Amino acid sequence: MNLFQTIFTGSKQALAAAEDMVKKAVDEKGRDCKVAFPDTAYSLPVIFAATGKKITNLGELEGALDIVKSLIVEEETLDKALNSGLATAVAAEIIEAVKYTLSDTPYTEPCVGFISDPIIRSLGVPLVTGDIPGVAVVLGECPDVDTASKIIKDYQSKGLLTFLVGKVIDQAVEGKVKMGLDLRVIPLGYDVTAVIHVVTVAIRTGLIFGGIKGGALKEMLQYTAERVPAFVNAFGPLSELVISAGAGAIALGFPVITDQDVPEVPTLLLTQKDYDKFVKTSLEARKIKIKVTEIPIPVAFAAAFEGERIRKNDMFAEFGGGKTESWELVMNVDPGKIEDHKIELIGPDIDTIDKVPGRMPLGMLVKVGGANMQKDFEPVLERRIHYFLNYIEGVMHVGQRNLTWVRIGKEAYEKGFRLKHFGEVIYAKMLDEFGSVVDKCEVTIFTDTAKISKLKKEYAMPRYAERDARLESLVDEKVDTFYSCNLCQSFAPAHVCIITPERLGLCGAVSWLDAKATLELNPTGPCQAVPKEGLIDENAGVWEKVNETVSKISQGAVNNVTLYSILQDPMTSCGCFECITGIMPEANGVVIVNREYAAMTPLGMTFGELASMTGGGVQTPGFMGHGRTFISSKKFMKAEGGIARIVWMPKELKDFVTEKLNKTAKELYDIDNFADRICDETIAVESDDVLKFLEEKEHPALTMDPIM
Repeated sequence: MNLFQTIFTGSKQALAAAEDMVKKAVDEKGRDCKVAFPDTAYSLPVIFAATGKKITNLGELEGALDIVKSLIVEEETLDKALNSGLATAVAAEIIEAVKYTLSDTPYTEPCVGFISDPIIRSLGVPLVTGDIPGVAVVLGECPDVDTASKIIKDYQSKGLLTFLVGKVIDQAVEGKVKMGLDLRVIPLGYDVTAVIHVVTVAIRTGLIFGGIKGGALKEMLQYTAERVPAFVNAFGPLSELVISAGAGAIALGFPVITDQDVPEVPTLLLTQKDYDKFVKTSLEARKIKIKVTEIPIPVAFAAAFEGERIRKNDMFAEFGGGKTESWELVMNVDPGKIEDHKIELIGPDIDTIDKVPGRMPLGMLVKVGGANMQKDFEPVLERRIHYFLNYIEGVMHVGQRNLTWVRIGKEAYEKGFRLKHFGEVIYAKMLDEFGSVVDKCEVTIFTDTAKISKLKKEYAMPRYAERDARLESLVDEKVDTFYSCNLCQSFAPAHVCIITPERLGLCGAVSWLDAKATLELNPTGPCQAVPKEGLIDENAGVWEKVNETVSKISQGAVNNVTLYSILQDPMTSCGCFECITGIMPEANGVVIVNREYAAMTPLGMTFGELASMTGGGVQTPGFMGHGRTFISSKKFMKAEGGIARIVWMPKELKDFVTEKLNKTAKELYDIDNFADRICDETIAVESDDVLKFLEEKEHPALTMDPIM
């Protein structure tokens, strides 16, 4: 096999198929017909990354065929072969774009096709934290169903985000692999060209988080090679088209591992015929290290199961959810009063359930102790229980404190899962993740109704109330230290979060207490102390030490940051922010939109379009990424007048913040039920209609000083 000629042949096949598809679409729809993938601000991402041009219609797509032609140069060098692979990628994107032009639903279950921008943004945090340690692309057809399911489940158990293309999808279905976006095993499509939907995920990672500009192809290829930990497994007979697609993957920096005989290219193209070693070889090729915590439970344990939902028909037992009492509490206790690794069940286990599905009350008391453990860390550790239990295959956990809802599936029960295994998971993970502050851990699980009620009254509720009082007192003025967080710099090199008691990380995942605990756990880690020194502007939130810290961590990319302003040097954003605030000048206020809201906003842009201007570690005066809970803070846009500037937000977000927002508005402006004066999409989206509503409600923003 001449590898170079095979790649060139495959690229020419892709070009011919793309030309045929475009011609068919033009004949049917005309050159002015709109072309777009769903819910993305980057038009056709591969073409945009390569050229800086956004494709909007079939006429422009027809012109994009010239890009494919220009990349196919039949000289037998590695550079030209990789360029030819990129030509195949562009051709595949053209083909897939035409599918979306000719049909409103080009993909049906189990396949998903194109992955939207909001989903990529939601993956940002688990990627940078290592909950998703890598991205696997499984392409083609394995020799049998058992091999396919074993390899895919192995990636799933290690937490990888796994995309499937080709007949391996049917093998996964037959092998009863749990699949879906929530379970991180994603069937894209059966055609080889569907692999482009993984490529666009990698490309948009650079656009969204890395701040790479459209047309900067060299920088984009460097970014994907260095920062997107992906690789390709190519199974079964390799056609010229598959091989040329593989060359495109290698151009992006993603090694290809195959079970077929190919001329190997060290670290880039490898043959592995032992299927038991396939996963190990793939991880080593991309230098992905998996941290394994051995937990003695009879089911799989991995972050990939975090999104698993246990439906009623699949449920064996249920706890809480408003139907029974259910609470969980972490308490800091003198280590001398803790019996390490003691796991005790007080009350009946689930194997006593008479009728399936059954309901039981549940209380979980976790005692932790250590020389460096602090009472302030209790809620930080307690919130992690939600994740620990969700990582268990066949278990669903929702909520926290005394508002939890837990389900155990029939399959998990049949494999031998019992309530004591909750204790094993909590014990193992508390010491694994918090070992620098937790020396001992003891877990007691209660299903005895009387005990649960008694302990809730005596221990849980007073502890929750005490914490709430502590959090109420935690305001920026009463601390002498803020914290930096550069966790997202693996994707967004210029971005730094400054976390204060009243402004959590823009991802919504890191509070001031979380950052404080993180520093204690890992003194050289992502969160560092920032002395609140050198006050420059109290109203805008400017300190010399904050500026010095941001400049140092961003390596000079950002030198000045205000913590309470949207117009003057606003804090940068990586791309995984929960919300974006943008100025609506005609309303003299701001619009806030959360990433779950996909429709148009009064600013004439969707969340994705707003986010494309705001992410990547850049400062964009007038736009600001932030977490949900920051909205109700007294420091929110304090320099511009605060929350009284909020004129519109999606109803779901408004409902989420209403209680605390109303409380803040009452304290700051003596306004009752302020949220009722904020417009949402159920009332109006068009600018004129929004203004009419604001006037009817006498919104305070209309009488404030001009915002700009």
